[in-house]
Amino acid sequence: MKLSRKGLPGLARAVSQHRRRALAWVGSALAAAALMALPTAAFAAYPDKPIRLVVPFPPGGAVDFYARVVQPALGEVLGQPVIIENKAGASGMVGAALVAQAPPDGYTLLLGNIASLAINVGIYAKMPYDPRKDLTHIVRTVDVNYVMVVHPSVPARTVPEFIAYAKANAGKVAYGTAGNGSLPHLGTESFKAMTGTEMTHVPYKGGGPLVTDLLGGQIQVAIADQANLMPHVLSGKLRALAVATTKRSPNAPDLPTIAESLPGFEATAWQGLAAPAGLAPDVTKKINEAFNKVMAMPAVRDKLMAAGLAPVGGTPEQFSRFIDSEINKWTKIARDVGATAD
Repeated sequence: MKLSRKGLPGLARAVSQHRRRALAWVGSALAAAALMALPTAAFAAYPDKPIRLVVPFPPGGAVDFYARVVQPALGEVLGQPVIIENKAGASGMVGAALVAQAPPDGYTLLLGNIASLAINVGIYAKMPYDPRKDLTHIVRTVDVNYVMVVHPSVPARTVPEFIAYAKANAGKVAYGTAGNGSLPHLGTESFKAMTGTEMTHVPYKGGGPLVTDLLGGQIQVAIADQANLMPHVLSGKLRALAVATTKRSPNAPDLPTIAESLPGFEATAWQGLAAPAGLAPDVTKKINEAFNKVMAMPAVRDKLMAAGLAPVGGTPEQFSRFIDSEINKWTKIARDVGATAD
């Protein structure tokens, strides 16, 4: 093919335009590839600073106990310090709302429980967050075994004896809970309904203050977690009547279950880890694996089991399905016993 001198400039312009388009396309492709690679690099670097673990209850309760048992090993596995921050109030909702509103970067985590992640939905007319939509579910950490204890001033030594005592002192027996909407609240209300007893509810902001008043005799009975109560039972300051699980506890095999005297009764709580909604899947996976690894460590597992906390673990998807089923279950129970938050 022959080109005239007049055609050469046109060809040059065409080649130049084609080159510019090609360079522009290559530049766009490289930029897109860089953007796609950026999150992976960021995830690979996680964590590169301390992690805040929000416990939405005061020090001294079962949730706080779990956090402090796993804290050192978590710091080693993740390679960054894990800082526990107690943000109590409104049956765990103050701390949970704080986490729900935090950036979804993996540096603010919530160690929630059955109340803050499930029961509150059926107890409160309005919540500052939605446990299903506003949080990323990471892992179900432990099941919490409960025990029924009384102050030594109560003469009962068995569940039937306590039922008789409560009926003879209708309205005079005070029971404590870790707040409105907590499992001790619903569990004891269920106990009252099943036994026809009348007791006065005294809600606290967490398990620690509850134990303090139970030891002092300001309240007479509580159905709460073994981690809080059994050390005081072993020291003789409180008296255990029965465990609230369906089977006897391996840590207290001589204690009967409440269900042995009251068929169908059960009160077993649980805890779980969550983060703000929108947490990247890679970061979610890394945190999930870290918690599962720590809870499998014999030293950690033994400490948890000794306190009545049974490690569970699992995937984020399993935890999401579990939360959904628990919300449905406890909302129905709350309505059946007429339990609402003040």
